[in-house]
Amino acid sequence: MRIVVLAGGIGGARFLRGLKAAAPDAEVTVIGNTGDDIHLFGLKVCPDLDTVMYTLGGGINEDQGWGRSDESFTVKEELAAYGVGPEWFGLGDRDFATHIVRTQMLAAGYPLSAVTEALCARWQPGVRLIPMSDDRVETHVAVEVEGERKAVHFQEYWVRLRASVEAEAVVPVGAEQAKPAPGVLEALAEADVILFPPSNPVVSIGTILAVPGIREGIAEAGVPVVGLSPIVGGAPVRGMADKVLAAVGVESTAAAVAEHYGSGLLDGWLVDTADADSVERVQSAGIRCRAVPLMMTDVQTAAEMARAALALAEEVRA
Repeated sequence: MRIVVLAGGIGGARFLRGLKAAAPDAEVTVIGNTGDDIHLFGLKVCPDLDTVMYTLGGGINEDQGWGRSDESFTVKEELAAYGVGPEWFGLGDRDFATHIVRTQMLAAGYPLSAVTEALCARWQPGVRLIPMSDDRVETHVAVEVEGERKAVHFQEYWVRLRASVEAEAVVPVGAEQAKPAPGVLEALAEADVILFPPSNPVVSIGTILAVPGIREGIAEAGVPVVGLSPIVGGAPVRGMADKVLAAVGVESTAAAVAEHYGSGLLDGWLVDTADADSVERVQSAGIRCRAVPLMMTDVQTAAEMARAALALAEEVRA
């Protein structure tokens, strides 16, 4: 079975770990979000790609869900001593090495997709990880801070501001001019199933879908497309999906997120048992829906979620 997964960071990575356990013989291709990418300290940082790579490769900080395990921060402390910022974004010493290698390869002319493949050669994540695009795309958020309306990088909104102010708009800058990375459209065309894990529907999966050709490639694949709700009981499982959903005019409910994707994209949608009363609403929107436990407390629960998604895909196919 060939499975394509559109993934953001922590939620996508943990779901993928469950998917590997649930379908160990499947050929899994991950189309990773690069809208969170940022240039810091002269280096190209790809938070979502690295979170997937580290999680599946056994190098993730399990408590945080991002960054390296057994990390130290000597370089960060030295940079701060020189007065070099930003201080609000912390890169560990081990993590710095990844970004140095990536930046050197990009400067040598390698595209991001080739760089990602080279980095994965060390980590052996057990999936094919492809960035959504080799072109530069950055998600910016329009906010009002101290009476001034301005656009900030998504990382600044989430890490520095802690999503403490309302997001007035979310814009994937550069997405309209970007092209899918090599292998993305081919993977979609050859897929047996396409999955949307419980990643942020606006700044993760939404940004991937904003790259011209990807949404069309999914629609034209002619295979079941099944998503899992990142909203449980009217609130995001983690992160600030509620803030960015409000910015695009979508209420923070499992049913509203399904309607946001739409029946032209989704065939099936899983909601948590806490939201079982929304099943009828989703199905009336033309999307087959089932209620199952959606809290990824460990690999086993993530695997059960993946099995439920694959089962719903087969139900749709039949």
